Amino acid sequence: MKRIVLGTAGHIDHGKTALVTALTGIDTDRLKEEKLRGITIELGFASLKLPSGNTISIVDVPGHEKFVKNMVAGASGIDIVALIVAADEGVMPQTREHLDICRLLNVKKGIVVITKIDLVDDEMVELVKEDIKDFIKGTFLESAPIIPVSSVTGKGLKELVNALDKIVVEVKEKQPEGLFRLPIDRIFTMKGFGTVVTGTLISGQVEIGDEVEILPEGVEGRVRGIQVHNQPQEKSVAGLRTALNLQGVEKTKIYRGDVVCHPDEIIPTNMMDVWLQYLKSAERSLKDGVTLRFHVGTALALAKITLFGENSLEPGEACFARLKLDKSVVALPGDRFVIRSSGIIQTVGGGIILDTFPYPRKRKDPDFLHELSILKDGTNEEKCELITKRSGFHGVELSVISRYLNLTKKTSLPIILSLQSQGKVIIYDKEAVKIVHKDSFNKLKQRVIDILNEFHNKNPLKTGMIKEELKAKLYKNIENKLFVYLISSLEKEKKILVMEDKVSLPGKGSILDKEDKVLLRKVEDMFLKAGLTPPGIKEVAKVLSTDEKKISSIIEYLFSDKRLVKTKGELYFHVKVIEELKNRMIDFIQKNNGINTQQFKEITGVSRKYAIPLLEYFDNQKVTLRVGEKRILRGQRYT
Repeated sequence: MKRIVLGTAGHIDHGKTALVTALTGIDTDRLKEEKLRGITIELGFASLKLPSGNTISIVDVPGHEKFVKNMVAGASGIDIVALIVAADEGVMPQTREHLDICRLLNVKKGIVVITKIDLVDDEMVELVKEDIKDFIKGTFLESAPIIPVSSVTGKGLKELVNALDKIVVEVKEKQPEGLFRLPIDRIFTMKGFGTVVTGTLISGQVEIGDEVEILPEGVEGRVRGIQVHNQPQEKSVAGLRTALNLQGVEKTKIYRGDVVCHPDEIIPTNMMDVWLQYLKSAERSLKDGVTLRFHVGTALALAKITLFGENSLEPGEACFARLKLDKSVVALPGDRFVIRSSGIIQTVGGGIILDTFPYPRKRKDPDFLHELSILKDGTNEEKCELITKRSGFHGVELSVISRYLNLTKKTSLPIILSLQSQGKVIIYDKEAVKIVHKDSFNKLKQRVIDILNEFHNKNPLKTGMIKEELKAKLYKNIENKLFVYLISSLEKEKKILVMEDKVSLPGKGSILDKEDKVLLRKVEDMFLKAGLTPPGIKEVAKVLSTDEKKISSIIEYLFSDKRLVKTKGELYFHVKVIEELKNRMIDFIQKNNGINTQQFKEITGVSRKYAIPLLEYFDNQKVTLRVGEKRILRGQRYT
């Protein structure tokens, strides 16, 4: 069965609802007011089984100009339009507006139906048909069949059904690979079942038992039941009119215009970059900064429009623009939208959403306009590469790519892998599938080398730069996994050397001239003679009448050369002193079944200032193990 939705369109009182009833036997006018006034106010829904065996969903929309907002909500998910024109009136204002809306929403197939032919003679029907041909010339309906019918006598209904059956075969179905989204157009409560929402499933698929989230409210629930064409189903997929029975969701907490999604897949937005088409039928120029009504899916908001590259648009023109909404909506790149004037309310334009989380950019920046062109007309690979490039040093994860392309993570992954094989992106986190563009990655690599060069020039005696210092200087808030991957890549390319917690350039660091060698021997001798009460940097610098920074570099060199040992409190001890102390301590522990702090102070003659760091050093070196107030040898049984 093909998944196709047919929507009616046309002026008020042109017989749309009567035609649906004649075709399906279902009266789609549900409201008491609709019955009293004889007009459709709300959306109506029905289904029609065709001779081929396909069953199509029908959305009956209101024709009155006051209810065009409801018409847009109903038309947002349709695949085929039945443009209804009454034989006794011909093409009217809402006929034109409804066709404009269908064009803006990218409806590509349809049929024209001349209704009420029982009220006029054949000559009038032919005149209306010629009028319609002129009206639809140059539109997607130009070659569409025009079928005269009477919902009263039934004349022409068989021909209409056959024509619809033929069109359904030609129409391409919505693909189920996208993220699950069901824009809500109706909400009600069923006794014994709870809250039910209906809408046209515009992308992805949903199954009974799925956890769902209703956005932008963020209400969570679970799918208890699914109906398609009034029949219970285990799942529903894109292109089907769908009713969901939601468990754990109160009717009063959700609204028309909300969207049912899977949790954590889509983020609501109140700003977006778009391709905006201004209709020829618009009555005046569209000025930069104007606020208009914005329709997407079944949602309605007010949008302040910033034009890119233009100060205004004349009727029939188009350009890129940014929309700032007065409230958050659920939308994805590729979605179609409609804008309507807010004074004398009429449809004036619409277009395609390109980016739902846009960057701050200058309105006439040519690079920015080129990026928007890629988002509008580029392939999925080109879009993915652009998104990655724009993320700079931050990188981007699979879920973000998925939202931009309106594809599931599973479907988006091959696109990323293809770009990786072409050398355009780097996957630095395989588990979460996070990527960075090769240009950004190469800039980071060069930045590392530049930082290390500067470091070695300023600190010739130091063996290398501490990793955390390098990370902090490289780029603010760089992700740790990206930094680790970056350092690993440079090491594999033999562009840097990594020694425990330090990084250096090959052939750089620890370069001593004649004076440095003399100073180094003096510093080392001071630590050797000081024994277990070593001097600090200031003391050494004072004794040797040398700059503290220079002494710090010499001590760093001795430490990296394993001639000095470093403990907590920034204390340095000569390695020979430490080795001799270790032997004495081991001998004491073996004879006394352990050693406490006081005993350690007595055998060494040092104060607590030195005793605690030394004891903790031997713990960290796995020589001793602290048990209560005593320390024993590792592996020794404590008694």
